[in-house]
Amino acid sequence: MSMRLRRAAAGLLLGPCALVAQAQFATPLSLDDLPRPSTPPAERGPVLPAQVEGWRREAEALEHGDAGMVRDPVQAAQLYCRAARHGDAVAQYNLAWMLVNARGIARDDAQAAHLFAAAAEQGLAQARNMAERLGEPRGAVPDCLRPPPADPLLNAQAARPPGGRALPPPLPRNAPEVIVKFVRLEAPLYKLEPHLVLAVMAQESNFDPLAQSPRNAQGLMQLIPATAQRFKVGKITDPVQNIRGGMAYLRWLLAYFQGDLPLVLAAYNAGEGAVDRYRGVPPYAETRNYVQRILAAINDQRSHPFDASITPPSSALEAWRKPLAGRTERGAP
Repeated sequence: MSMRLRRAAAGLLLGPCALVAQAQFATPLSLDDLPRPSTPPAERGPVLPAQVEGWRREAEALEHGDAGMVRDPVQAAQLYCRAARHGDAVAQYNLAWMLVNARGIARDDAQAAHLFAAAAEQGLAQARNMAERLGEPRGAVPDCLRPPPADPLLNAQAARPPGGRALPPPLPRNAPEVIVKFVRLEAPLYKLEPHLVLAVMAQESNFDPLAQSPRNAQGLMQLIPATAQRFKVGKITDPVQNIRGGMAYLRWLLAYFQGDLPLVLAAYNAGEGAVDRYRGVPPYAETRNYVQRILAAINDQRSHPFDASITPPSSALEAWRKPLAGRTERGAP
């Protein structure tokens, strides 16, 4: 984290009065006179983490007039927005800071609250402090945190051979044979394709039954205690119960998101509530990378059969699919 960002976070201790003072004296313009940056268009093709970091670093230089660049807060905000919707937590924080302080752009506490919350959800300590100050985000999630219409995670589709079904993807090379046999036997009971379960397991634990995350996710399928309890896993460290609990959760998510695998995978990583709130893959770098890795492992498969009797679908699903489809049909940039 840059020294400038740490100093800015420390300035929060001065309280809301300091923020108002900065907004009043940083520029002679009134808040209503300040420009509102437009949301950048959707990216064309895959976006790599290095690109996202590059947008954020360029935005930082433009915001502060560093690296020989002329200060341009509007362009900085656009680049922060570009990086923010691809999950860069620092970009989310920096853009929120600009919005709440009217740093060359119009003040917007509502959007800032959403951005601070997204960065806080990714573990950024400064963002947690600001999210607590601004309170629960209200209103619609801003475009800078929503997947663009042409988001490859949501809209790409694996090519199918003419008149047939794609061949099943290869199983992970390091999958122990005993686990492969068990999953092949058990997965059909949950109406799951074995290669999906094994791909998730490979990303979650790398087939280590003793794996435990900093967030207390445990076992082969990395269940947190609340999820284990929800799906009646009595002993979370027991490999058989852990796998069955993970498969039960995948089955539930497939019904909830009607077989949409990018949404299912995002929810397995970040929770279905986050997917509903952001109307797609959440703007978390970890989650986006997680979804991309598993989709690559299963030959970019985007849909999976589901049992509609398990749970009603997400009430938000149709609400966001219709406008997204309309925007795509009109031709997303």
